[in-house]
Amino acid sequence: MFKALLAGAAALAFASAATAETYAIQAGRLIVDAAQLARGNSTVIVENGRIARIEPGFTTPAGAIVVDERGRTVMPGMTDAHVHLTMNSGEPVFPTTQKYSVSYSATLGLTHALEMAQAGFTTVRDVGGTTSAVIAVRDAVAEGRFPGPRIKVSGEPLSIIGGHYDVATGMRPELAAAITEAHLDPSVCTGTEECQKVVRQLAAAGVDVIKIMATGGVLDPGTRGLEQHFTDAEMKGIVDMAHSMGLKVAAHAHGSKGIDAAVRAGVDSIEHGTLIDAEGVRDMKAHGTYYVATLMAFTGVERALGKGILAPASEAKGRQLLSLWGRGLNMAYRGGVKIALGTDSAVAPHTEANRELALMVTKGGMTPRDALVAATKGGADLLGLSNETGTLDPGKSADLIAVDGDPLVDPTAVQRVGYVMVAGRPIPMKGQ
Repeated sequence: MFKALLAGAAALAFASAATAETYAIQAGRLIVDAAQLARGNSTVIVENGRIARIEPGFTTPAGAIVVDERGRTVMPGMTDAHVHLTMNSGEPVFPTTQKYSVSYSATLGLTHALEMAQAGFTTVRDVGGTTSAVIAVRDAVAEGRFPGPRIKVSGEPLSIIGGHYDVATGMRPELAAAITEAHLDPSVCTGTEECQKVVRQLAAAGVDVIKIMATGGVLDPGTRGLEQHFTDAEMKGIVDMAHSMGLKVAAHAHGSKGIDAAVRAGVDSIEHGTLIDAEGVRDMKAHGTYYVATLMAFTGVERALGKGILAPASEAKGRQLLSLWGRGLNMAYRGGVKIALGTDSAVAPHTEANRELALMVTKGGMTPRDALVAATKGGADLLGLSNETGTLDPGKSADLIAVDGDPLVDPTAVQRVGYVMVAGRPIPMKGQ
């Protein structure tokens, strides 16, 4: 026990020492704010984990650790607003089919957290995993015990009985009854009062956001389709309770009526939004609701089709939505809806998350600059972190990356990440 305490103290001391260092990060091109013009040769001075100042040209302050990125573009780290750290790509994602323990899933979360950071994401929001596991991953990384991005978590999403996160769906009746009787699926709820109780329990556990399965989904084995699940009253009750406790609400939603019902209930973001219609776009714009498209998820579904990974109902739903790849984002973008980048990583590999930006351009019709704004400032704003990250303004957390190329004109540039720093801590990169 004493040795374990010493090891923990040593890890925390190392983390503190890392953020206390002064760094001079020399950039050949510097993007302070993706919505503004890039600067030429510049040096970002990092002190105590925060951006102290930006100096023109290449400078080397006394005592600073010089990071030579003169051949690269230095820019704000990206935010992925929709990930699942404790799940593996290429395996059945729906909880019924997962065969590893909660403890093991936490180790997966730490592994995938590092992969996300290495892909250029300095902040991620995990919106679906066993509550205790994702909180453990979040806290271990925040304490500097393991390298990774800043992490926000929802824990287990709220679902209706037989809905997109009801683990009993598709099981033999006696097993489903046993799971229900033993309350092994605590986020499944019915009625406003019961659902509000689940929100309180998640808040007490320490989550950062509430996730609601407002409609059916592709990867669950259910056959109820992709439209609205919770009633209007249930959704309103969930959102009101979450907001009263200072928590935002992210709504998984595919079908158009379910999307609009969730927006009218006051959710803060629509995740996926595949079948959104003109009314949904207008309502999202009016309510200031964020759209998180998760286009990379389509690549994961496409790879899984015909391989026995998905249930028959999931195969059918997946083929239906693949024909609409990017349509929802394009509608939301043209309608002036606020956009944040999200990938649904775990459906596709976490290591490929930085391909989302290019899909937002080629499939969603966004300009490279607007896609980069969504990947940096959009995500930070959605997560309530605009004062901390999203731009490289002095005083903010030193969350930055260096990439080959100019992401303001070439969205694939963020796929060539050479350096990452999160809160003043350099992230170990593959091959370095």
